[in-house]
Amino acid sequence: MNELDLLVESAREQFARSATPADLENAKAQFLGKAGRVTELMKGMAQLSVEEKKTRGAAINLAKQAIEAALNDRRQALQDAQLQAQLKAEALDVSLPGRKQGQGGLHPVSLTLERIQGIFGSMGFDVAEGPEIEADWFNFTALNTPEDHPARSMHDTFYIEGGTPGAPNLLRTHTSPVQVRHAVQHVKQHRALLDAGQSMPEIRVIVPGRTYRVDSDATHSPMFHQCEGLWIGENVSFKDLKVVFTAFCRTFFESDDLVLRFRPSFFPFTEPSAEIDIQFQDGPLAGRWLEVAGSGQVHPNVVRNMGLDPERYIGFAFGMGLDRFTMLRYGVNDLRLFFDGDIRFLSQFQ
Repeated sequence: MNELDLLVESAREQFARSATPADLENAKAQFLGKAGRVTELMKGMAQLSVEEKKTRGAAINLAKQAIEAALNDRRQALQDAQLQAQLKAEALDVSLPGRKQGQGGLHPVSLTLERIQGIFGSMGFDVAEGPEIEADWFNFTALNTPEDHPARSMHDTFYIEGGTPGAPNLLRTHTSPVQVRHAVQHVKQHRALLDAGQSMPEIRVIVPGRTYRVDSDATHSPMFHQCEGLWIGENVSFKDLKVVFTAFCRTFFESDDLVLRFRPSFFPFTEPSAEIDIQFQDGPLAGRWLEVAGSGQVHPNVVRNMGLDPERYIGFAFGMGLDRFTMLRYGVNDLRLFFDGDIRFLSQFQ
């Protein structure tokens, strides 16, 4: 075996011992690099004659080609080994049970909202919506709560830029402004009937939505959900309020034994006004009175701000907290759990 055969054999052995692509590149440099052994052999041909150069050069080229072939074979082998290792690491065990796709569901407050809408829908109530960024006039003044009214202190809220001088915009503190907005639009639609002295269709809506106040504890949140109700007509009385809300609560809580109490109170936008309490007959709340809503006959000033004659049109309104009703229905004692986003908690309602 001559010198070039030994060189090729040495290169093959060196390449075979290279365990990584980096090792292989280092071995390549020893033989085919600028200072490699094949390059040195080529430089040594300078002292040979022309005929010797032809013979020697051809032999060196054959050796170089053999070394390059061995290099490419080893490079491909390392790539194949790396691919096999990757495939093995990422292999799927088809005998393992499959992973089920998780299924989402409605938030408990959304479930309560759907339930409330369904119950009042069966009583002929439509659903009205309005802006969460509200004008001071709709949020307070139109509801018989002028700027210096003490009831405003109970509605400490978030004021924002915009509005008119002396009447800033704010995040609504209740959904009652939508009652006025809806009624004003309703009156515009039926103005011809009113001008002709005829009766317009009754206003019968509920107004669910987000509201905002500066308040936060286990039973209050800066952002919370309310549902207002409004029924305006020519012969709508406080008796209708009691019948409607009692039927709603008994249906919502699925209890015909539920007892309601209408306790005299004050709200600037209703007169007379009443807090609504309920008493459960069984379960952990048995015997306790719980306040769940405010209500009353719509104040004549509010009816007038709706564009109606309070001597002819009368009605009732009520407002309740969706979050409070959700807590009572599902036995949750901390309002903040609804907004923490904990899947372990929320999944219990699916």
